[in-house]
Amino acid sequence: MVCLKWWSFEVLTLLSELLPDPKLETSVLSICLTISSLHFVIPFGLGVGASTRVSNELGSGNPQKALVAVRVAMFLAVVETVLVSTVTFLCRGVLGKAYSNDEQVVDYVAAIAPFLCLSFITDSLQAVISGIARGSGWQIIGAYVNLGAFYLVGIPVASLLCFVVNLKAKGLWIGLLAIKAKKRISERR
Repeated sequence: MVCLKWWSFEVLTLLSELLPDPKLETSVLSICLTISSLHFVIPFGLGVGASTRVSNELGSGNPQKALVAVRVAMFLAVVETVLVSTVTFLCRGVLGKAYSNDEQVVDYVAAIAPFLCLSFITDSLQAVISGIARGSGWQIIGAYVNLGAFYLVGIPVASLLCFVVNLKAKGLWIGLLAIKAKKRISERR
């Protein structure tokens, strides 16, 4: 499930090289993907913990305790995403300076930061929900959801927004958000 996600990020990075200013677009997209990847470690850890706890409780015949583990994991994910998104949004003007001295790159990262904050929210919830799905034995469903969300919805939407609507790297990032929204809707079913 995770590999399908990371490979789609690589496809989007390669697509950014087709834009009119590939150095700027690729730099900004790479910086934002790095920040997103760095953030993802936290909710992924929560998802792994939830997976272990849910599978242990379900295996022991304690569905009520598994439900408590789900609620705790989701609560922690919400708290984490509110904190990280708020700090990122408030620091958006200096966020790019951690990666580049080029003012154009720093300004562009600041412009994409609100979308980055939205992706933190979807990443946090998706990572924990995926962990719960793994703990419940629904891995194959998660793999199919990832495949459809990333390659049938997200990358085509990102490409359209980037090249046809001319939103450039913002369009690619909005396509990532479309991927994550599609996954959350599918995982709820």
